[in-house]
Amino acid sequence: MRKTSFSKIVLFAFIIGNYALQIDLFAQQVKVKVGADVLVSDNLNLIQNKRIGIVTNHSAVLSNGTHLVDTLTTLANVKVTTLFGPEHGIRGNAPDGNTISDGIDSKTKLPVYSLYGKIRKPTKEMLQNVDILIFDIQDIGARFYTFISTLYYTLEAAAENNIPIIVLDRPNPINGITVDGPIRTEEFKSFVAIAQIPIQHGMTIGELANMFNNEKWLENEVKADLTVIKMKDWKREYLFSDCNLPWVVPSPNIPDLETAIIYPGMCLLEGVNVSEGRGTYAPFLTIGAPFINSNEVLAELKKLNISGIDIKPITFTPKSIENMSTSPKYKDIECYGLSLKITDSKNIMALRFGIELLYSIHKLYPNNFEFRNNWLDKLFGNTNLTEMLKNNSTPEEIFNTWENELSNFKTLREKYLLY
Repeated sequence: MRKTSFSKIVLFAFIIGNYALQIDLFAQQVKVKVGADVLVSDNLNLIQNKRIGIVTNHSAVLSNGTHLVDTLTTLANVKVTTLFGPEHGIRGNAPDGNTISDGIDSKTKLPVYSLYGKIRKPTKEMLQNVDILIFDIQDIGARFYTFISTLYYTLEAAAENNIPIIVLDRPNPINGITVDGPIRTEEFKSFVAIAQIPIQHGMTIGELANMFNNEKWLENEVKADLTVIKMKDWKREYLFSDCNLPWVVPSPNIPDLETAIIYPGMCLLEGVNVSEGRGTYAPFLTIGAPFINSNEVLAELKKLNISGIDIKPITFTPKSIENMSTSPKYKDIECYGLSLKITDSKNIMALRFGIELLYSIHKLYPNNFEFRNNWLDKLFGNTNLTEMLKNNSTPEEIFNTWENELSNFKTLREKYLLY
């Protein structure tokens, strides 16, 4: 009797274990279908027999790894006439901040208009051979990442020129749940803070498009004829690594998902005289300055009970790196600082860590610490961070400044969530 019962238990355990394994294998095989996939498979009728302009870059790949433009130019009754490129260019290899020129796409020989130079918004002349616009660029989920500013201006241009626009949705690679940071004030509207959203918005590019368009945030409250093509099988809790999609480096200094996850906090270092790691092959995961003592900063951070990040001392010398950063802070000067490795990708609060880091460095080296013009204010969206760091406010006091407005944004955001 005992043997029979034991055998049944073993058999039951085997069946359950095998079933769990099958579920796990099935989960691993599930692949998110991005908006570009869904356009090609289900919605080609929206663009057939029309002259198509595409605002895009190298990140606009389908789940099979082929580029949207390369796919569309092979299809019958689909005519792509014009391409528009954002910061980093149509092929994504221009360093941060470099002006991009108009030209001809090397692969398709189509004309390319730059939206990262003197002109940030498609003009009437640029759109003269366009009946419908497509927007397809991978965002990374931070307000100061300029691709969402290009989206904003493209929506304006579409509305002003009575051209329908289709936005092909893509994952928020750092998850679609975490929402954190201040809402930028009108005074600090800029290309790195285009809309009244928090630094980490927790939305997809398609959701943002609907919000920009329907909240009357566009110039003169214009409204575009907008269609968002949703993804299939994406869930808000996913990181990009959960999507079973090819990772395409979205810009030169975001080489991997780990960097994207930390970026909402570490980008703030651009506003002060501390290197954010440009000029190394681990930007935003390497920080430092000639005046920093690594162990002192480590000891200060430990007082704040930071979790989710492994932090180690590092010595590095920023160098000019072609197609990444040609003139980094402290170029060819030895810096002392920290090397970061994320240990809890799902729960890290990147923005808060960035502020805790700024607080710690300012506290230790007030005579060396410098603010770079008003760049930190532009990135943060208001003057609170600068003023409170100067007044030695604690990180918790800084975080508390945005809680009410963030709560209001979360309520607004609910209207626009597609998943």
